[in-house]
Amino acid sequence: MVYIIIIAAIPIIWGITTYNALLRLRRNVLNSWAQIDVQLKRRHDLIPNLVNTVKGYASHEASTFAAVATARTHAMSAGGPAESIDAEKGLTSAVGRLLALAEAYPQLRASSSFLELQTQLADTENRIALKRETYNDAVTSFNTRIQTFPAVLIASSQGFVEQALFSAEAAERVLPEVRF
Repeated sequence: MVYIIIIAAIPIIWGITTYNALLRLRRNVLNSWAQIDVQLKRRHDLIPNLVNTVKGYASHEASTFAAVATARTHAMSAGGPAESIDAEKGLTSAVGRLLALAEAYPQLRASSSFLELQTQLADTENRIALKRETYNDAVTSFNTRIQTFPAVLIASSQGFVEQALFSAEAAERVLPEVRF
């Protein structure tokens, strides 16, 4: 009788342990994303100042400013990591075009406010990259766990779904050419 109870308890204990491990991994993913989100908000706050500084020197580049504003709005209104990841890729591209535009204006490149904003933006991008590594590590651990047997049995029945990685786009991998 005792052996039957022990044999019956083993799968129950395994199920509880596996479920709790999956919850911890999912919480780790959510925490990692929250850390990225803080840096993305900082980035979103810097961009209007950068646009306004560039506008002072290149006011006729309205389409570039509109593209940055639209991309920023889309990124700020994104819901959840997967949508935010896509929106941030568009914002990165738009800001890249804005910074490339600045190359055509030597007075802008020499402006202390522009240089300070550019430094703050670069610092924020570096922070995002570091947090992205932590997030991707957490997502990889979570996704691997929910896809491996026997944890997949608990994961699929309890609604644990694969999370998206926050990967760098090809445009982000290429360093922009900066000429002084």
